[in-house]
Amino acid sequence: ERLVGSEMCIRDRTYSKLDEVLPSNTLLVHNDTKVVAARLFFTKESGSVIEIFCLEPASIYKDITTAMLAKKQVLWGCLIGGAKKWKEGSLQIKYGNNHTLTATKHSTLNDSYLIQFEWDNEVQSFAEVLEAVGNIPLPPYFNRAVESNDKERYQTVYAVAEGSVAAPTAGLHFTPALFKTLSEKNITKEFVTLHVGAGTFKPVKAARMEEHEMHAEFIDVRTSFIQLLRDNFILHEQTMPGQNAKKIVAVGTTSLRTLESLYWIGAKIIAANSNSNSAPLTVDNLAVEQWDPYELMPQNELPSTAAALDALCSWLNQNKLERLLTKTQIIIAPGYRFKIVDGLITNFHQPQSTLLLLVAAITNGNWKPIYQYALENNFRFLSYGDGCLIWLDPFAR
Repeated sequence: ERLVGSEMCIRDRTYSKLDEVLPSNTLLVHNDTKVVAARLFFTKESGSVIEIFCLEPASIYKDITTAMLAKKQVLWGCLIGGAKKWKEGSLQIKYGNNHTLTATKHSTLNDSYLIQFEWDNEVQSFAEVLEAVGNIPLPPYFNRAVESNDKERYQTVYAVAEGSVAAPTAGLHFTPALFKTLSEKNITKEFVTLHVGAGTFKPVKAARMEEHEMHAEFIDVRTSFIQLLRDNFILHEQTMPGQNAKKIVAVGTTSLRTLESLYWIGAKIIAANSNSNSAPLTVDNLAVEQWDPYELMPQNELPSTAAALDALCSWLNQNKLERLLTKTQIIIAPGYRFKIVDGLITNFHQPQSTLLLLVAAITNGNWKPIYQYALENNFRFLSYGDGCLIWLDPFAR
């Protein structure tokens, strides 16, 4: 736990005592995405095994949910293990009551393939097919085969929106009992959706951060929740000094990236509305690009958080949308100025990752003492490891 102030204060707690370190009236924001069984193993007649790892649907689908509900066939961007062994023809898996899933190469992408999947059970959606024949894609650093309990263990208790290839693992610490304890202190919860892509495992290999290409991921946020956030910041702007609106704590880096992306979408709407030569923003060009937070407009011209969220709410209402469905490619690194969150609950991340860049940003560069403490006290790192609550450094606001 990192406390706001001029000195670093690190304290041990268990998650069962989380209510003791969160102020009453805190709002916890969770990512309710659900990991799909995205790894498929096809055996050729020769006996060689081809692995197909489903990353995201083709661009012809407006969102992941639409593609997951497809019947009979679907186009999906995939990685292929053993691609050199699959030169031509189709691959098949037999499953269930003598049903067949067929995979055919459709086209080659930059660093992956577009695969056409077809199945002969007309009542099944693609999500149901994956559930029947796929395997949970554990992170590569697990370095072990999938175990039977991973199917349940590698999901949060609130996972509902199918589409991720990795779990938002900060949420794995939360149980119904913990939620009850938090609720008794008036600590509330809300949900957003960011479907985690395989790019979350992509290391930062570039010598300079600006040379790293961030992965784009689907986000899905209810309009009513964005209105709640807007009202919170309007209240915060109107309160007297010493009075606080809700503290907003993101549970996981994916929730944080989603929340901060909402501000930049609102800022883009304001920028487009103020530019007479700019065409009105549509759903297709709302997506947050990697460098938008650093290049959209000068820092001294950026709108307030309340104004940005109000512009986003107005746009959604004008377009009669109950949900915001778009993509975000936002990269959060040291020098970023946070607009929405007050804190982050997250696990401990590995070096040379964009996740550690985000931690460095929220601590204003003071992440090393936290990680040194974790190392010296035998904390467990990564997906099934321990976690921390980091309060936003005031100079990163």
